Amino acid sequence: MDRSRRGQVDPFIVMDVLDQARALEAQGRSVIHMEIGQPGTGAPAGALAALARALPDDPMGYSVALGLPALRAGIAALYKRWYGVDLDPARVVVTAGSSGAFVLAFTALFDAGARVGLGEPGYPSYRQILRALSLTPVGLPTSLENRLQPVPADFAGVELDGLIVASPGNPSGTMLDLAAMRALIEACAARGISFISDEIYHGLHYDAPAVTALQVSDDVYVINSFSKYFSMTGWRVGWMVVPPDHIRTVERLAQNMFICPPHASQIAALAALDCIDELEANRATYAENRSLMLEGLPRAGFTRIAPPDGAFYIYADVSELTEDSLAFAGEILRGAGVAVTPGLDFDHVRGRQTLRFSYAGATADVAEGLARLTAFMAGRAA
Repeated sequence: MDRSRRGQVDPFIVMDVLDQARALEAQGRSVIHMEIGQPGTGAPAGALAALARALPDDPMGYSVALGLPALRAGIAALYKRWYGVDLDPARVVVTAGSSGAFVLAFTALFDAGARVGLGEPGYPSYRQILRALSLTPVGLPTSLENRLQPVPADFAGVELDGLIVASPGNPSGTMLDLAAMRALIEACAARGISFISDEIYHGLHYDAPAVTALQVSDDVYVINSFSKYFSMTGWRVGWMVVPPDHIRTVERLAQNMFICPPHASQIAALAALDCIDELEANRATYAENRSLMLEGLPRAGFTRIAPPDGAFYIYADVSELTEDSLAFAGEILRGAGVAVTPGLDFDHVRGRQTLRFSYAGATADVAEGLARLTAFMAGRAA
């Protein structure tokens, strides 16, 4: 049986690294996980309690395609609380994780063959989802000068139908301020380029909070998720905000592609919106982990790093240590028992000389991982 060309996407390397780490653990090895972008905490206690209360009496059947009305209203209220933005809940679309939102957004906005720009380094699944939908990803190499975020000059003269940006970014953790966000949106609007803002790490910041594209324009798509700040990765519930005249288009697509988001997850997500104290305690843990990483990675020999503004990653230039980040990550996993992500996931060219370190786990695990890295690198240099 033949296979489609659009189905031949690249692997998500971090998941391959996770598989290798799990295999070592099955052999009895201890592995510290700095590869996966998954919070070390589970869903908030209030979310679990709300679902437990609902389960005996709620059959958890299909919800409406755009999501439970109460959850859509709760998400709209979050924009008021976080950004001072008044948002009509009708524009909120609850999705099966942010991945479901990307599929809906790309399908709603672009016809086959459309060219969609994405900053490099960047989240690899953008590229692969675009390819699977017969769209053309256009890599836009970003510069250290601009803190690995795209700027209008990066796509001046480049034929694009769309642009997707992420702030805080993955793998960099860097953020766009309001002026930078405005410049990108206005440059896209002037050229008829659809603008998509990936904001799934909002809430995870260490100084100034992130800005949303909705503070600049309503004529954008905004994507977010309960996976990161709300610590609900496996629950697969996210959302997006669309312009008013796109609601029905997205609804029809959602009805046919997904029927509805997971009902039980939506009930838990609604309660999670109110679990502020627990979620802020998690953020304080990430802040502590970030401090440990910024101090410990240079001691271990990873000196070419920049402090992230948000998320829970540090992206390191390891060009002085290797020309093959995939092989180097394997060496670190086997030798130190620490799983890290090769930069090839995020940038097919420059990623050969970079690694991403996640500090989303427990503080004790971060400290142990840094100790192992220090010992391993000292032995490697000997």
